[in-house]
Amino acid sequence: MKLVTIVGARPQFIKAAAVSRAIVARNASLGTAAIQEFLLHTGQHYDEVMSGVFFRDLELPEPNEHLGVGSGPQGWQTGRMLTRIEETLLRERPDWVLIYGDTNSTLAGALAAVKLHIPLAHVEAGLRSFNRRMAEEHNRVVSDHLSTLLLCPTRTAVENLRREGIDEAGSASVENVGDVMYDSILHYTGVAEKRSDVLHRLKLSPCNYGLVTIHRAENTDDPVRLKNIFKGLEQIAREGLPIVLPLHPRTRKVLYKSSSSSLGPRSSSLLLTDPVPYLDMLLLEKSAKVILTDSGGVQKEAYWLGVPCVTMRDDTEWVETVEAGWNVLVGADPDKIVAAVHSAKPGKTGGNYYGDGHAAERVVQSIVKFV
Repeated sequence: MKLVTIVGARPQFIKAAAVSRAIVARNASLGTAAIQEFLLHTGQHYDEVMSGVFFRDLELPEPNEHLGVGSGPQGWQTGRMLTRIEETLLRERPDWVLIYGDTNSTLAGALAAVKLHIPLAHVEAGLRSFNRRMAEEHNRVVSDHLSTLLLCPTRTAVENLRREGIDEAGSASVENVGDVMYDSILHYTGVAEKRSDVLHRLKLSPCNYGLVTIHRAENTDDPVRLKNIFKGLEQIAREGLPIVLPLHPRTRKVLYKSSSSSLGPRSSSLLLTDPVPYLDMLLLEKSAKVILTDSGGVQKEAYWLGVPCVTMRDDTEWVETVEAGWNVLVGADPDKIVAAVHSAKPGKTGGNYYGDGHAAERVVQSIVKFV
C-alpha cells in the first residue's frame, strides 16, 4: 500500500514523526515494506528554524518531495498548494492520502485527494473551537467533511463529528485513536533533557520563568490585541518573572514593523529569541513556571508536562485542558493575563483524555484495517 503524507508546518512534523515511526515498526515486524510512505512537504514552513532543524530533531527522513510554496495570502497559498499537490498525486497514484491538523496544507491536501477520488485519512479530526473567524476552523471543518477515515484524538472530537452528521452510519469511518502528539512527548522528553542545553544558553533557572508563544493570525494581525498582550507580558516581567518569547516569523515581522509602538526588540523587559528547535522547546516547556500561548499544540504539551497554561485566545479546541484546570482562557486582556499568571497552579491529575501514548500505532492499524 502506498501512502502520501502531506505536511507543511511545525506541528505536523511532530505528528507525522510519530506515525512514520509506527509505519517503520509495522513494516519491520512483517519483514516487508507493506506500507510505502511518500512524504510530501508543501513548504508552508520553509526556513531552517521552522522546518529543517525539526526534521533532524524528530529523525524524520528528508521529504520525498518539497513543493517550496512558502508564505503568502491565504487564498494564494492554498491554491498554489492544491495545484502542486494534485500534480504529485497524479504522478504517484497512492492508495491513501494522510493529512494532519488544520493548516492550509491540510485543506489543500484534502481538496486534492477528494477531487482525484483518493481515500483520505485525517489525523486530529473532529476538533472544534466553534470560532468561524479562525482560518484553522474552516480548514478542519472542511477537511473532516471530505475525509474517508476520521482519526480523532478525544471522545469530545468524536462527539463533535456525530453532531455534524459524520459517524459510522455514513460513508466515513470515525475512530478515537488518541493524540499522536502525546506519543511524541513520551518519546522525546527524555531525549530533550539529555541533549538540550537551552536553559544554560539563555541563563534560565527551572521553574523561574514564563514561556510565551504567539503566532495566531487573530492576535498577530490585530494591532490592538497584540499591543494588549504585550502590555500584560511586560507587566509580568517588571514584577519579577522573566518572560521568554521565541518569536514566530509572522510575529517577528509584525513587531519589527511596529516602529511607533512599544512592541518588539525595543522592549527590554522580555527575552525575545529566534524560534527554537523541538527538543529545546520541550525542555523550555517542561522547566517553565507557567506557559502563555495561543498555540493549540503548546496547550496540550503544557498539560502533559504538568505546567499551568494561560491561553491568549477567546476559545480553544482543547477543552479538556480547561476542564481539568490546567489551562485558562484570557483572550487579549492584559489584566486577565497578569491575574492568570499570578493565580496559575496545577490542575487535576489522572485524566486520560488523549490516549495512552500508542495513538500512532492505532492510526496505522486503522488505515490498514480500512483497506
